Amino acid sequence: MKGPLNGVLTLSLAETLPGPFATMLLAELGADVVLVERPDAGDPARSWPHVFASLAHNKRSICLNLKDSTDRKKFMGLVATADVVLEGYAPGTVAKLGVDYDALRAVKPDLVYASISGFGQTGPYRDRPAHDVSTQAIAGLMADQTRRAGSTPTIPWADLASGVFAALSIVTALYARDATGKGTYIDVSMADTLVSLMAPWIVPAINKGLALDISTGPAYGSFDCSDGRALTLSIAYEDNFWRSLCQAIGLPEQAELKFGARLKQSNALRAMVAQRIAVQPLTHWADLFDAQRIPWSPVNSLEEVAGDHHFLDRGLFDTVMNTAGKPEVYVRQPLLFSAFSRPPLKPAPGLGEHTEEILGSASEPQDGTKN
Repeated sequence: MKGPLNGVLTLSLAETLPGPFATMLLAELGADVVLVERPDAGDPARSWPHVFASLAHNKRSICLNLKDSTDRKKFMGLVATADVVLEGYAPGTVAKLGVDYDALRAVKPDLVYASISGFGQTGPYRDRPAHDVSTQAIAGLMADQTRRAGSTPTIPWADLASGVFAALSIVTALYARDATGKGTYIDVSMADTLVSLMAPWIVPAINKGLALDISTGPAYGSFDCSDGRALTLSIAYEDNFWRSLCQAIGLPEQAELKFGARLKQSNALRAMVAQRIAVQPLTHWADLFDAQRIPWSPVNSLEEVAGDHHFLDRGLFDTVMNTAGKPEVYVRQPLLFSAFSRPPLKPAPGLGEHTEEILGSASEPQDGTKN
């Protein structure tokens, strides 16, 4: 079973979340991803073994010290046979190490080279250090939290979004290379990716238009059930869904209220909905709402997500024996192709596990050219 990216050799100099998330997607689509890790330490995410494993499965690992001329020459030998290099250092770092795009394309002219950084390779904030929360704040994702002191996002959306955009850009560049024979350099900014995702909110704000705000509806959000569980309703502007909900929970007098009218009395209506939901357990509403085709979902714990029969049926989880011989469950990438099967899962590699295997088969460049 080979994925659509079978044979695409990708060298990853990226650590922690953004780059590893991008290369995880590529690896599960069939690419041969090699983690180039620092000797002794490796990716800092190894301090959280299961976090590391969640993104490092189906990859190989080698240890090279790129500050060392001998190891750097070995790396150049790998570059000569590679399709993609991805790095996640602060801007300017790879140039100091001698492994920037200009240095590497002298070895492999059609190389696709991607960089992920907080604010990108250009602009006034280029050299500002950044983690996820900094980019969420500057891109507007925290705008509704500005009055809550100490508020901190719990999901690193910039890390994950930039990883998705990086994977998309790499696949796009490989497609273009097939047509033109040319490689390219890709500049991925975590902050830029979030601004892009915020377009449906930013554009109305700067153009003084109508903002997208469906969250103020009376049946959009979470509600407590009688058994201590919670569910969400996601009825926005749809009058038909609202009508069905009212009939299902016993609010016939409110059933014919249109979207605009519902917004005007949203707080009162939400209280009515909450009161009705609270008298029955989640299982009661699950059967009733499914029967009436009302958009709802349970509020799952992380463990419950892994046991949800829908996701299991979709093949989103798979079990593999790790290097210690113990079973571990991983989340699969979510894309399904009719012409390709998902490649089998392999465990996350040990630090430098494949160094001899990979370097033994690599050719070293001579005088800056490929052998």
